[in-house]
Amino acid sequence: MDSLTHIALGACMGEAFAGRTVGRKAMLWGIFAQSIPDIDFIAATWLDTTSNLLVHRGFTHSIFFAIAISMVMAWLANSWHRPHNISFRRWIFFFLMATGSHIFLDTFNNYGVGLLEPFHHYRMSFNTIYVADPFFSIAPGIAVVMLLLLKQQHVKRRFWWKFGLVISAVYLSYCVVDKTIIDHDVKKILDRKNIPYTRYLTTPAPLQNWLWFVVAGNDSGYYVGYRSVFDRQNDMHLEFFPRNDSLASSFPDKKTLEKLVFFSQYFYTIEKRVDTLVFNDLRFGQVTGWHNPKEEFAFHYYLQPDIDNTLVVQRGRFAKWNEATFKTYIRRIKGD
Repeated sequence: MDSLTHIALGACMGEAFAGRTVGRKAMLWGIFAQSIPDIDFIAATWLDTTSNLLVHRGFTHSIFFAIAISMVMAWLANSWHRPHNISFRRWIFFFLMATGSHIFLDTFNNYGVGLLEPFHHYRMSFNTIYVADPFFSIAPGIAVVMLLLLKQQHVKRRFWWKFGLVISAVYLSYCVVDKTIIDHDVKKILDRKNIPYTRYLTTPAPLQNWLWFVVAGNDSGYYVGYRSVFDRQNDMHLEFFPRNDSLASSFPDKKTLEKLVFFSQYFYTIEKRVDTLVFNDLRFGQVTGWHNPKEEFAFHYYLQPDIDNTLVVQRGRFAKWNEATFKTYIRRIKGD
């Protein structure tokens, strides 16, 4: 999830755990524990782009890291707040829940999380909720504002931390239901169209959970399209994009290419745009594919010539959004 959402959730968890014991400092501990896995962002200061793609949500988002850092934070908190009536074991449990929930939530996005690092490099992603979904974030956000406004012993504080955590959990469960509906419908459509596929994914389009981006295909290429939970027709438009592995033969940096392929979980295409060789990671969707089915992909890495790829994940996320594409977006969400 985005950093602000992690901060809000951490504050609610801290208040729930020790708000009455250590005051607002409990919210700070929760924020720290929820945010610590994202410390991997500093690696971008010395790593090249492709290496940083794999480091982000890698080791610091692993089970091993969560356990180790939770013990360190528990020792610090236990020492800092003496005297208190919180056992060291309870401190460990709290920090493990706060840090672990950050990692758990990130697995529901499409980026991929290295849960088993450093022992295995497999990256897990459930592709269930968009990385920045305001409908998920609004409840914990409101809760934190109220917790900051209310006095420390106010009876309503208990209500607000519950509000922030429970509503977001309910919404995440709702997102799982949406994905189940979409997968059921899309797989029926693919079977009816006799479209062969060995790899398949569905992931929410930006900022909501009703319109979903669909990818299905194999080593020859991928069919992509959009499906809304409100669609009633038993059909959908699917655009085919060839994978074009042969184009990569002209790219000399094989290590960079291997990292990109691994990061994409093999959901990729390679294309030639005039004189530019481009690697597309399909998991991040198209720029405005609901408006133009042939639109370029949001994640596009320039292989040749040497062009700055520092902002490769963010570069195309909201490019070409305007009044016309936004209106089309709303209509597609509604199932029109």
